[in-house]
Amino acid sequence: MGKVITLGLQKGGVSKSTTTGILAYLLANDGKRVLVVDMDSQGNVTELLTDVTANEFIGRSIYEAVIYKDAEKYIHKVSDNLDLIPANNFLALYSRWIYTSKMIVLGEEVREEIMPYKGKAEEQLDILLDQVRDKYDYILIDTPPSLSEQTSSALVASDYIIVLYECSKFCYSAIPNFMESLEIAKEVSSHDVEVVGILRTLNDKRRSDSKVFNDAIAEDYPDLVFKTIITRKASTGRLPFYGLSDNPELNDALSQFKEFYQELVERIGE
Repeated sequence: MGKVITLGLQKGGVSKSTTTGILAYLLANDGKRVLVVDMDSQGNVTELLTDVTANEFIGRSIYEAVIYKDAEKYIHKVSDNLDLIPANNFLALYSRWIYTSKMIVLGEEVREEIMPYKGKAEEQLDILLDQVRDKYDYILIDTPPSLSEQTSSALVASDYIIVLYECSKFCYSAIPNFMESLEIAKEVSSHDVEVVGILRTLNDKRRSDSKVFNDAIAEDYPDLVFKTIITRKASTGRLPFYGLSDNPELNDALSQFKEFYQELVERIGE
C-alpha cells in the first residue's frame, strides 16, 4: 500500500507546491511509483509538473475525480514513475459540493447536477485514494493556504504530514492551529496519521529574524524539525519557469532538497 504524505500549513508562500513537486521528482527518480494529488485550486504543483496552465485541465481534475469517485480516469501521466491528478480554479467549488451536493459540470455547456455522497464529508478524498493506494509507493497531496475542506480531506486521507514552515512571525503563529486541526482530523481518519516533520523553508541568511524563528520552532518542536533548512536560492525560485526537465539549473535548485529527502525517507523507514 502506498504511503500518503500531505504537505501543508494554512498559510501561503511557504513553498508547499514547490516542495511537493520536488519531492515527487526525487522519489520518482529513485525508482518509486508516485502519484501527486493537487488539492489547491491555484493549481501550482499541476503547472510545475506539467508545464501547462492549470486551466488546461478543466473537466479533467481532482474536482471531478472525487465527485465521480473515479481516480483512474483523471490521472495525468507526467513520466514513467510519476502521475498527477491535477487541479484548477474550479476546485474552489469543492466546499459547495460538500455542503449542498450540487456539482457544477464544466463543458461546452455549464450545468448543475445533484451528486450526493456516502460517508462523512472529510472522507471523500480518502475514499477516492483507496482505489489506487496499492498502485503507488507514494501519494503526495499538495494543499491550499487555508484550513479548508480540501485541507481537512487531505489530512484525513494521510499517513504522514510534512508541515512547511517559512521563517516568519505569521508562520510561527500558524503552526499551533495547524497541529490542532490535525488532532481533529485524527478523530475522523482511519489511518494512524502522524507528523513526520517540520521543514523550515525560504530561509534568508541575511536576516537575523530568520534565525530567531528557526530557533524558536526548533525549541518548540525539537523532535519534529528536520535538520535541513531550505534557504532561498534563485535557481529554486526559477523552477516554475524552467521546470523539472531540461533545466540547466536543476542540480543547483535541488541540492538542498536532496538532503531533506534523505532525512524524510529515514524517518518513514525506507
